Amino acid sequence: MTLLLLGPPERARAWRPIFDAVGEELVVGEDAVEDASAITHLACWTPPADLGCYPNLKVVISTGAGVDQMPPLPPGVMLARTLAPGIDAMVRDWVLMATLMLHRDMPRYLEQAGRGEWRTHPPRPASECRVGIMGLGRIGRAAAAPLSSLGFDVAGWSRSGHPVDKIEVYGHADLVAFLARTDLLICVLPLTSETRGLIGADVFALLPEGAALVHAGRGAQLDMQALRSALEAGRLRAAMLDVTEPEPLPQSHWAWTDPRVIITPHTAAETDAVEGARHALAVIRATREGTALPGFVDNEQGY
Repeated sequence: MTLLLLGPPERARAWRPIFDAVGEELVVGEDAVEDASAITHLACWTPPADLGCYPNLKVVISTGAGVDQMPPLPPGVMLARTLAPGIDAMVRDWVLMATLMLHRDMPRYLEQAGRGEWRTHPPRPASECRVGIMGLGRIGRAAAAPLSSLGFDVAGWSRSGHPVDKIEVYGHADLVAFLARTDLLICVLPLTSETRGLIGADVFALLPEGAALVHAGRGAQLDMQALRSALEAGRLRAAMLDVTEPEPLPQSHWAWTDPRVIITPHTAAETDAVEGARHALAVIRATREGTALPGFVDNEQGY
């Protein structure tokens, strides 16, 4: 089996010795492909337009945690996303940072600082802030535990409604009740047909007045104009975004200059090259042994 790697040179430099150490074949870049029929695995962020030139391709591996950038794959070709502990930990840390910043009114203090204004606002204890996490996969669960330990009243919402230790979980049909009890909404959902555009006017109308938003899912889940309207109407008091629609956000976009919004440029996490290589090897082993692919993506569910 041979894996074709497409991506930045620094990734290839990290992957090469790891593959060589276990005797697995690695080809870097399409220009280096000598026998297209030998390619069984492809690791990339976005694949080439024509995958038909690789007749024995079995698996495409997204080099990130997301797969919404992937086009439909040829019949019989499976899709896997990279599972890397570092991704989960980094997004968890970003979510914790953003939650604490919004809970302690950091957008307001940053605006005051820009004017040289020294003015305090009474802080609320964490126990009086009801946090709601949309998406209880690896990242959602990773964020829920430390937020609970800090004293926040944490609940979660997921399609399955499967129980999670120490937090109240709302199922797919309980979205209205989940939003009604959420003072600070965190989104770490994958992008699917069901979640595209989900966070819009209807969701904001169901949150308690003066709620806040932490968004680390995917940009296409958030209606930016609805966000603006909710801020103007006082439905939301602040938002912190790591993902936007579009990306990159145009320099002239209103959100850059709105003091109630803090934006980071999709930097909550980046796949560690070594972890990515190890995951790719695990996918190759699973393919060879006929076992379940780590990070396998169900095309119907989108994750």
